[in-house]
Amino acid sequence: MIVLTYGAEISKNAYETLAASDVLSYLDSVMAVSIKPNLVVPGPASNGAVTHPEVVEGIILFLKDHGVKSIKIIESSWVGDSTKDAFKYSGFRDLANRHGIALIDLKSDSFTVVKHEKYDIAICDEALRTDFLLNVPVLKAHCQTRLTCCMKNLKGCIPDKEKRRFHSLGIHKPVAVLNALLKTGYNVVDGICGDLSFEEGGNPVVSNRIIAGRNPLLIDSFCAELIGYRPEEIGYISYGRELGVGEYFSAETKLVERGAGAKPARDLRAGGISEKYSNYINEDAACSSCYSSLVYALHRLGGAPHVSGRIHIGQGFAGKNGSGVGVGDCACGFEKCVPGCPPKATDIIEALR
Repeated sequence: MIVLTYGAEISKNAYETLAASDVLSYLDSVMAVSIKPNLVVPGPASNGAVTHPEVVEGIILFLKDHGVKSIKIIESSWVGDSTKDAFKYSGFRDLANRHGIALIDLKSDSFTVVKHEKYDIAICDEALRTDFLLNVPVLKAHCQTRLTCCMKNLKGCIPDKEKRRFHSLGIHKPVAVLNALLKTGYNVVDGICGDLSFEEGGNPVVSNRIIAGRNPLLIDSFCAELIGYRPEEIGYISYGRELGVGEYFSAETKLVERGAGAKPARDLRAGGISEKYSNYINEDAACSSCYSSLVYALHRLGGAPHVSGRIHIGQGFAGKNGSGVGVGDCACGFEKCVPGCPPKATDIIEALR
C-alpha cells in the first residue's frame, strides 16, 4: 500500500497521509520511535536537499495523538558536514525544542558490525535498538545513483568511515544490503521540492507531494518512475529486490491518491546533469560529497574545455601519481590537484578555469 498526497499544507498533509495509511497496523503506542530525516547538508528545505521540518512536525503530532511518548530524531549528515549545523540551519533544533524531542547526532554514536553473507556492515546503535524506525527521506536526484529516497537515506545510520567504504565497495550493493539488515517501520517521503539535479540542493522543483508506505523498495521503485527512471535502472533497487527487501511497484499495488486537485500540471523528470558531464570524469570509488562538488562545478562551467584528459576523483586514486587533474585529497598525487575532503565546488571551478 502506498498513500500519495498532493498539496502545499505540509504539516497537515503529512499528518493526514499517515492517517490514511496502514501505519497503525505496525505501530504500537508503547514503542520507542526514532525519526530519520535527510539532513545531508546544513540549510533550508526550500533548497531541495533536506527534509522539511513541517513534514516531521506532522509526523510528531500524529504519533502523539496516537499515544506514542518516546520519540527521537536521529541523523548523520554526509561526510564533511556537521549534523549539529544541519539540525540548526534546517529548522530541526527549533522543531525539537517546540515538541520536547531529543536530537541525536549519529556521528557521535557507537556502532555494531552486522553480518550479511559476505558483507560486514557497521550500523549505529541508536538505529539498531529503536523499536520503530520512521524513515523520512527527500525524493531527489543523486549524482551517482540517479535517485536517492528511502533506501539510500539509511546511509545516514552508519558511521562516516563506513559511508566512505560503501563507495569503495560500489555504492549500490552495500546500500541494498543495509536495507536487508536495518528494517524500517514505515517511510514518509518528502516530495515537496526535491532537487532533480543534485542531492545537496540548489535546483529545487516544486511538486508538493508526500508519499508513505511500509516497504522502502516498493516506494523507491514508485518514486524512480515519478522522476523518469525504471526501477531496474537504479542499481540498489534491483539488488535489493534480489535480496528480498521488497518488490517493484506494479498494477497490483494499492495506491491511494489524495488531493488530486493540487497535482502538478506536468510530469517531473530528473535533470540528468551528472550523466551529461560523466565523459569528463574518471571516477573510482568517489564519495558522493566529493563527486557532486565536481559535477556541480562542471555544470557551472558548462564542461571542462581547458582540461586535457579526464578529471580523476575517488578513493581508488589514493597513493597514486599521474599527469592530469585530480580532485579531492584522495587524488592529490596527480600533477594538478584540487584538495579537500570534500573539496569546495568554488575551488574546483577556479582551478578548472
